[in-house]
Amino acid sequence: MTQKDHLLKKGNKSSLIAAVVNTIIALVKGGAYLFTGNVAMFAETMHSFGDAANQFFVFIGSALSKKMPTERFPNGFGRLVNLVLLGAVIIVGIMSYETIKEGYHHILHPVESTGILINISVLAIAVILETFVLYKAMKEVLHETGTEAKGFGVVAKSFTGLRRAKPATRLVFMEDLVATLGGIIAIVGILLSYFAGLRAAEGIASIIIGLMMFYVVGRVFLDNAKGVLGEADQELEEKIAKYIFTNPEIKDIQTLFAVKEGEDYHIEMKLEIDSSLTVAQADQIKDRIEAKINEIKGVTDVIIEFDQDDNIQSWNRNLTPTIK
Repeated sequence: MTQKDHLLKKGNKSSLIAAVVNTIIALVKGGAYLFTGNVAMFAETMHSFGDAANQFFVFIGSALSKKMPTERFPNGFGRLVNLVLLGAVIIVGIMSYETIKEGYHHILHPVESTGILINISVLAIAVILETFVLYKAMKEVLHETGTEAKGFGVVAKSFTGLRRAKPATRLVFMEDLVATLGGIIAIVGILLSYFAGLRAAEGIASIIIGLMMFYVVGRVFLDNAKGVLGEADQELEEKIAKYIFTNPEIKDIQTLFAVKEGEDYHIEMKLEIDSSLTVAQADQIKDRIEAKINEIKGVTDVIIEFDQDDNIQSWNRNLTPTIK
């Protein structure tokens, strides 16, 4: 197996499934738009093509981020997924603009579209497929956050745990949530246009879909800008601190950082210990703490330094439940 194939196997599975499904959906929607000229279908076509391209880049980025450090890049490639996602949102942003612009033109100059049965059928099938992908993303959120749920509980707990999921999974989740809602909005717009004679309804639906896409662009941009800079996870820091203080040899924590780099965590700390301890005893303590912290999902690097206890308490944060 080549290194390239090995890396691709580590790519985010949710994004790959979503990319394939959305490509199929986009082609079907595009065919329906060319046949009927429906502007709401155009909006959905742009949406699905944007999602497919975005999610494909996410899969590639998440795979490449697993590449091992090299002499040229000793800190590894963990943040590469954040950079790829920042680039990927440009695609969605362009699609969003085109969707809103087309909807605005349709409101000013409404044109009667044909083929309502084709449009409704295609959109209904798309909503079903998008719902399937969204549910897979919800299950992935629960898997990544170590949450157990069954039935409708999967939906509720996936929303509460979304913040702690991997960047790629969060993107797939948000895009498919918007895609599912967008399909429903497009169906409503077509029905209002056809049965109620509200020709502008399709254009309004297109603008709403475009604005929803822009919301995803904003959320993804902000989340991954933090990832590129290296955002500290205070909740994880406090959980680690709680465990550290269960070791009686540790008197204080001078510094403790849990920095998220892409989908992984880099942990660095400086601990104060009793000056009477030998070097061998300090090494045993270090090995014990490293082993425990490395059990945390996503932790790839732990750096521990020791200093002599200065009898001044440095760590004052509220401590949360210990690591399990």
